[in-house]
Amino acid sequence: MAEKKELLYEGKAKKVYATDDPNLCIFEYKDDATAFNGIKKGSFEGKGEINNQMANFIFRLLEKKGIKTHMVEELSKRETLVKKVDIIPLEVIVRNIAAGSFSKRYGVEEGTPFKEPTLEFSYKNDELGDPLINDYHALALGIATREDIKTIANIAFSVNDALKEIFKNIGIKLVDFKIEVGRTAEGEIVLADEISPDTCRLWDAETNKKLDKDQFRRDLGEFAEVYHEVWARLNDYYKK
Repeated sequence: MAEKKELLYEGKAKKVYATDDPNLCIFEYKDDATAFNGIKKGSFEGKGEINNQMANFIFRLLEKKGIKTHMVEELSKRETLVKKVDIIPLEVIVRNIAAGSFSKRYGVEEGTPFKEPTLEFSYKNDELGDPLINDYHALALGIATREDIKTIANIAFSVNDALKEIFKNIGIKLVDFKIEVGRTAEGEIVLADEISPDTCRLWDAETNKKLDKDQFRRDLGEFAEVYHEVWARLNDYYKK
């Protein structure tokens, strides 16, 4: 097993450590939660453990469907060994149903389903507030090539198809989600970071109850409970 070394980076939701292998890192998930570009802060005990295990569980399901990820091995409830990747500074957002900033930005009633999924890019830059950008902006900023953008879009829509099925099987609508991608030492672009209720907007298929970080963003009162519920549903269905 790779040996944990110095802290490389601490983000809003996790810490990233070097290992004795230059091509591998260790993610350590935190219990912290943030919203509105870090302005609102909160936490609940065990959140990091849930998100770590849930992200790894989902990554394994995605890999079975041919989607490559940075995951190597779950080391503990809170830590995971991952391939070291150069993150492409784009937040890649796929939406199936109008909600959140999309509804506010375009005046579309929350809950309106789209005829087909939408794809958005945001420039990952906290100082600028992660502004929306398009393909041409990404090219102008030198973030990605045309081929990279095509690859990233294909990954995003493949993840969307897979996640919709995964969550549909446990009675959950996949409203939208964001992913990050990175380039491995071999130059391959793969799915990175995490997939969890922090990064997905999830609604109960029957009641439309919010089963994600909107519970925290909007002070709805069941922040910890819904994370436990989503994780329990995944376990109950897929570990039968």
